Amino acid sequence: MSVGDTFLPRRTAQRPDLPPPPRLPPSLAGNPSLPYPAIGSELAELRLQVPGVQGSVLGGVDGLLITHELPPPLDPDDLAAMAAATFGLGRQVSLRLGQGEFRQSTVRNQAGYFAVYAVGPQALLSVVGHDAINVARLHLHTPPVAERLAKLIAQV
Repeated sequence: MSVGDTFLPRRTAQRPDLPPPPRLPPSLAGNPSLPYPAIGSELAELRLQVPGVQGSVLGGVDGLLITHELPPPLDPDDLAAMAAATFGLGRQVSLRLGQGEFRQSTVRNQAGYFAVYAVGPQALLSVVGHDAINVARLHLHTPPVAERLAKLIAQV
């Protein structure tokens, strides 16, 4: 190393007194007592309410698929896993910033959107949309759907 070489300052890890994240609930994947017809109706209704929605997935916070309303070639298992990864990152951000529980995250891509909404403490609703989707309308109509889904799941 020669004179004049510079180093970027090294960031040291901070250990704030944050509470540990709450434990994740048991998986809902494959639970036969879930009201699948009512859940399916909510997912289908979302597609009708918001033009540009390609489909949606209901998955557990563990990344396992519960049910979906997706056209091929989209893979519902992959989307459930990606929603859980998005939730994990969002949960850590909310913990570090002290802003409460995860509610929603949106990813904009070149040709569309992927949005993830909390459905109570146990599940996630992920929505895939075309690039022309009205994101404000998506964010207006999806949280009430997530609330109704949470009530359906809570009955189990």
